[in-house]
Amino acid sequence: MKGKVLMILSLVLVFLLSCDETGKKYEAKDLDCWRDGYFVQENVDMSQHDASKIIRAKVDGKWEEYKTVDVPDEFVKWNWESRLKTLDGFKKMPPTPPGLDGPHDGIVATYGAKRTDSQFIVNNAVKGMGFLPKKEKIKEVIAMLQKTSGNGFREKLDTLTSMYNNGRDIFDLSKQLSLELYTNPNFITQTFLNQIKNPVSTIVYLDIPTYKVKTIVQLFDPANPDLTDYEKDVVEYSNLIHSYFHGDFPIKFIGVLYHIIEVYDSSPGKGGKGKRIMPQFP
Repeated sequence: MKGKVLMILSLVLVFLLSCDETGKKYEAKDLDCWRDGYFVQENVDMSQHDASKIIRAKVDGKWEEYKTVDVPDEFVKWNWESRLKTLDGFKKMPPTPPGLDGPHDGIVATYGAKRTDSQFIVNNAVKGMGFLPKKEKIKEVIAMLQKTSGNGFREKLDTLTSMYNNGRDIFDLSKQLSLELYTNPNFITQTFLNQIKNPVSTIVYLDIPTYKVKTIVQLFDPANPDLTDYEKDVVEYSNLIHSYFHGDFPIKFIGVLYHIIEVYDSSPGKGGKGKRIMPQFP
């Protein structure tokens, strides 16, 4: 009997070791997410979200449930006031160049797998961040941006200012939005690799006050023919709002949607010093 138990334990150990990917390294061609020139993310299930705000995600190899939350009023006030200040700076003559601090530049932490050029699975990268329009508003906002995309830069700044001044009517406060600019079937960034293997990310911002948001991440390939209508709108908007300010680009980039699960006040001094503020912790 003892011998059988030892044999079973040995087989379990061999199985666990064979499934351990800590030593494996990845290039783009090694990921099983690729189809015919595009990728499909299969570790996030949004089927329950519209009814219950519940997202199912496969994290560390196990399916778990996560519930999205809206960012609190203090986060909104800090974020939008900073963005409006930046837009006003561009309107001055001469324009005031923006700083690298603030809500636009989110520092994104991920973990998941080793790329071929690294011994580490953890990663940090600075990503341009923004808000996504509400599902019922997104087509209207896309149409408005398309209609005004040929306007002069000053007029575009006025349009963006109006969007933030009316942000509570327009934006979904449970999400942050970005783009994956560099990944393709021949090359993967460490951020993309980690988010494909493990769809979790933490975003922090270099500013005072400052906040930390912990998120479940969805990645949308514009070449994927099976995207839902809403997912196509997310890709369209994320690329459109990027080019609206920075100018046209010859391709559409991968859309990255960060669903907010937890929010922390990480401000120093009299701030939260890392205290969770959404959802409130007992």
